[in-house]
Amino acid sequence: MAPVVSSSQTDAAEQRKRTTVINVVYLIAAFDITWMFLQFSVTPYLAKKLGFDTLWFGYLQTTVGVIMLFGGPMFGRFGDLFGARAALSLACSATVVFFLLLAIADHPAMLFIHKLPTVFMHVLPACQMVVTDLTEPEKRADALSKLGLCFGVGMIAGSTLGGHLNTRYGETFTACFGAAGSTFSLLLVLKFIPKNTKVQASTTTSESKKKSIFNVGEITRLMKFPGVARTFIVKIVAGLPSGIFQVMFSIIALEFFKLTPEENGYLMAYFGIGQMVIQGGVIGRLTPRFSDHSLLLLSIAVSSLVGLAQAYMQNVFQFCLTVMPMMFSLSVFNVITDSMLTKGVPSSDTGTMLGLCASVQSLLRTVGPTAGGFLYVNYGISSIGMIQCVVNMAVFVYLLQRGREKTTEQTK
Repeated sequence: MAPVVSSSQTDAAEQRKRTTVINVVYLIAAFDITWMFLQFSVTPYLAKKLGFDTLWFGYLQTTVGVIMLFGGPMFGRFGDLFGARAALSLACSATVVFFLLLAIADHPAMLFIHKLPTVFMHVLPACQMVVTDLTEPEKRADALSKLGLCFGVGMIAGSTLGGHLNTRYGETFTACFGAAGSTFSLLLVLKFIPKNTKVQASTTTSESKKKSIFNVGEITRLMKFPGVARTFIVKIVAGLPSGIFQVMFSIIALEFFKLTPEENGYLMAYFGIGQMVIQGGVIGRLTPRFSDHSLLLLSIAVSSLVGLAQAYMQNVFQFCLTVMPMMFSLSVFNVITDSMLTKGVPSSDTGTMLGLCASVQSLLRTVGPTAGGFLYVNYGISSIGMIQCVVNMAVFVYLLQRGREKTTEQTK
């Protein structure tokens, strides 16, 4: 006689399976960020060797932004239609090709060509898709924040490793190392990630297959859900100034702070430590105690103060003093806005929504390098910080006013 398996035992087994998948996803995310920061230790110095000035490096970064801007929503839609494993496999495969092209880049044109695979390089959004699918809405912000913890681990490992490898063995070897690492990430995906992670996948797969990945209407309709469009606009407007600083940081480190590749690696590792502390020990404690709106206001206010401080910094030490509040504001802002946006749409569309969130970062990469290069060359680094201060303060006042109006309406 076959043993009877209770529903509680089945639920426990299912929960253990989900936990295993999520832990593997965290590992894949940490590896991906490691390879990304490994690349950051190669590209600026290789670009300088090939004759790129600040303006042309800005054009290179803008190219990446444009490619990923169009790729993000389509990639998210692909994940909703074909499942997490297919999406992650595509992203990791594109990363392998990206590093192989970087390894053979010996001409300025090749630096642009090697950026083409970035249209599919959305490993982190794909990891967010899996975590979103496998967690309850009330626990989503905490689960997504742990991906930020993986970001910190990868930032430390990638920056330190990239700086050492580039200094001792050169750009080609470092790029090949990144290709090998990305191949290992791909193997983890194929081994551990299930084909579908959505609860309703089995009942909607045949219907979803009939829909097109390139259906713009299916993507833009998500903006019609209550509060989604406003949160999305806030994510763009408030994130743009800090995004400009982020995409310009490699040039700022090289020209303003005069850092060597190894010194830059140590500084990025310091960023990673800050990211780990905030994501692992702070955000998870804040999300159960405060509302999403309150945390969003807090992150924007801190970002405004950080911009003001960066407008007057003169050296690396002064910049390091702003790193912790900067990482706090960025981490909370990104986690809370992503969580709010995925909660605002049906579970069947969370992948597309996360793809749109990724496209915001790509938009910042598109506008940021050109705008940042212009501001840096003509007005200096202080102009970037001052714009961040003013824009974030304006968004803070707008959100505060909206919150008061909503409270007044509810009390009537």
